[in-house]
Parts: sequence; C-alpha cells; structure tokens
Amino acid sequence: MAVNNIRVFLVDDHPVVRAGLRAMLGDLDGITVVAEAADGGAALAGLARLHTSGEPADVVLMDLQMGTGMDGVTATGRIKAGETGQPAPPVLILTTYDSDADILAAVEAGASGYMLKDAPPEQIRQAVLSAAAGGTALAPEVAARLMGRIRNPEPALSAREIQLLELLATGMGNRAIAKQLFISEATVKTHLVHIYGKLGVDNRTAAIAVATQRRIIRRP
Repeated sequence: MAVNNIRVFLVDDHPVVRAGLRAMLGDLDGITVVAEAADGGAALAGLARLHTSGEPADVVLMDLQMGTGMDGVTATGRIKAGETGQPAPPVLILTTYDSDADILAAVEAGASGYMLKDAPPEQIRQAVLSAAAGGTALAPEVAARLMGRIRNPEPALSAREIQLLELLATGMGNRAIAKQLFISEATVKTHLVHIYGKLGVDNRTAAIAVATQRRIIRRP
C-alpha cells in the first residue's frame, strides 16, 4: 500500500475532538481522513457505504465510549465480523481509557491496536501505518499493562472476572449480574470467590476499591 494512500475513517462522539483529530491527522504524511461518525452504528453504515462505492477505508480510528450510541468495542466486533464488507478494515482504538477491562475487551473484539489520545502525533501516525500494514500498535502504557499481566506472579483476573467486577461496580447484585451474563447465581458466587482470592480481599466493596486502584476497571 502506498504510504500516501491510507484512508482513515474517524469515529468519536465529540465534534470538537473529531475536528481536532481530523486537523492533526491531516497534517501527517501518508494519512487522509475520508469520513467520520459520531458512534459505532453510524460508523458501520458509513463504512458499508464506502465499501459499496469501491473506495473502502484502510483503517478505522475508533473511540471506546460514545454517549448513548453504539460503543467502540461492539462496533469493532461487528466490523471484524464483516458487517461492513470483506476484507474488514483494521480497527485502531484511540481513547482516554487504559484500564485492563477496556484493553482486553478491545483486543478480544479484534482491534489491531490501542492508543491513547494524549500520544504524540507521530506516534499516532506510526500506529495508523502499522495497522494499515496488518501490524499491531500499542501505546507504551498499554503494552506495559499487558506485559505486567504476563509477568506478574500474582494470579491475573480473567476477562470474565473483570467483566463481572465492572458490573459489580455499578451496584448490581448477584441475581442481576447472573441475568446480564447469562450464567447462574452459583457461578457468579464462584467467580466472586476467585476474584476475592486474586485481589486479596474478602468482600465486594474492597474488591471494587482494589480493582479501581490498580486500574483493572474504570472508576465507577
């Protein structure tokens, strides 16, 4: 792919942020913003239109949280499932969130990279180039967190346990969590036992506090 022909589809719910990113990306060699959307649903529709027109996007630059619209993780999964056409474009997450929960959810959805919005423009450019070439791009902070999970001798929480913790932090009880995750209450209790053991706590309040402090989940 020619370096001067990387077509980027920008997805972010804040118009001012989109304008800033569009201006910043427009100043970078090898990148052109060809379309933008304010949420995942609009992104799916826009990407499908570009694909049908014969001028698909090369990279999708995707925020995570987008108000009441479809979130970035859901949109990423649907893009990678081929809903906007095949081959599916790589999705590069660009967000302010760096919790384990967000990173793991994005990676599991099929994101090709995970960058933070305060990254230097050249770092974002290199991430876009890498994603367009089929590579992986991680912000140094994100890479460090993932490596920390691998190197840490303490038992790491699984993706499911982190998901359960996130629901716990919203104030949901065991029955509501079981319904949300389509599992039994007994399974929820088993997960909680494992979570408490891994975090070194003995109740849900302490678990939420420790998980938040360690940036495993976002602050409630």
